[in-house]
Amino acid sequence: MIYVRVNEILKEQKKTKYWFIKNMEGGYQALSHLMDNTTTGIKFDTLDKMCMILGCEPGDIIVRKEKSKK
Repeated sequence: MIYVRVNEILKEQKKTKYWFIKNMEGGYQALSHLMDNTTTGIKFDTLDKMCMILGCEPGDIIVRKEKSKK
């Protein structure tokens, strides 16, 4: 499963979801879905802007997690 770590990065940097959405200058709902990992895709432009704002690399934001077995 592909996982977006924006919430964790914000927590590490002591920044808020509001700060992130304001700096991304995007739609609240779309960015909220991205942060909640309920989106099905991401544009490279969006990923690039996230990296600039958070001061990180794409591999810091997007990671692969094993699905939990039930």
